[in-house]
Amino acid sequence: MSIALCWLGLLALFAGVTWLGRRLRVIPIVSQLLLATLGLPLVLLWSTPRGFGAEQLLAPDWLALLYGVAFALVLGQILSEVVDLELDAGSLKIAVPSFFLPFFCGLACALWLLPAQSTLASIAIGLLFALTAIPVLFLYLRHFGYPPEKIRQLLQAAILMDLLCWAIFALAEGSGAPEKLLWPLLGACLPLLLKLLRVRSARFNGLCFFALLLAMQQFELNALVFAIAYLLLLAGLRLPLRLPLPAAWFGALQTWLAVPLILCYGLLHVDWRSAWSSYSWLQLAALLLLPILSKLAGNWLGLSWAESRLGSRLGKWRESLLLNTRGLTEIVFLNLLLQQQIIGAELYFALMLMGLISTLLPALTGGTPYPSHTVNEARRYEVS
Repeated sequence: MSIALCWLGLLALFAGVTWLGRRLRVIPIVSQLLLATLGLPLVLLWSTPRGFGAEQLLAPDWLALLYGVAFALVLGQILSEVVDLELDAGSLKIAVPSFFLPFFCGLACALWLLPAQSTLASIAIGLLFALTAIPVLFLYLRHFGYPPEKIRQLLQAAILMDLLCWAIFALAEGSGAPEKLLWPLLGACLPLLLKLLRVRSARFNGLCFFALLLAMQQFELNALVFAIAYLLLLAGLRLPLRLPLPAAWFGALQTWLAVPLILCYGLLHVDWRSAWSSYSWLQLAALLLLPILSKLAGNWLGLSWAESRLGSRLGKWRESLLLNTRGLTEIVFLNLLLQQQIIGAELYFALMLMGLISTLLPALTGGTPYPSHTVNEARRYEVS
């Protein structure tokens, strides 16, 4: 009972910070990242002498199930947006160098600067260097007054980059244990059955998707391969997909429960007293700076290549910063890696801190908060 009250207290703390951030016109995920990265360690240091350390907070069996539900909801939401791809030449020109330059920089960092680790972990680090947070990018673009056509092109470039990230990781993860791909791929064939049965209920399709995604995760199957294959097949068959809950409920569930739970669950695995002991100052500087610098360089090259198709009245330097935002997309990816023990807690925290810095950088370029008349249009993105 006392552990449950502690979790309610943590969620209440996140709710209070999120509410305060909204009053100050701060994007919810920024407020939550600030609290998780800077405030949660202080809370743990205060609570541990009172008998409520990380081990006690992570012990309940019900917590693993609740985390699984929250993680499936957020991952499913992100992937359903990533698959919504309408490719054009301008978006492709932006995406190619913006993805591959930081990806190869991350691979080089993992292989030559960090302690020895698995091939899958090295690939994952490269992908973390290349990620862009689509929902945060949308809010920032509206924030700075970009016209709809340019917003669409930059978002499509970000969607292409994230789709590459998820697909490459799913293939790399699946290649290590191909026998575990059978059930995820069979589950991903459900849209074929729905097509044969002429089931066109968008909400029923969404309910099936989220239920199977949760089942794959609980049975420790390759949920990522299932999700990407399912959504691509659904799109190829032109079957509609809607959230199993009303959009307003789904957004509130993510903002006030799922995202804080995911953040707490991941960061509670970090031993704050020895969080930096595994890395030298050179390695820490590389983890904090190289993802940002390589991503900015790739963004700049991509925007320069696409300049004839996509100009920016605010300049390529601001768009490079915008395409460098990480947000909830990186949090979900990091938690996936930590949950499967592909990366350690120290690397998790270092990259979480890098993601916080990357997400805050566009806000430091100036400008007023996004106008109030865009709130309704942006509501479904606010969780990230």
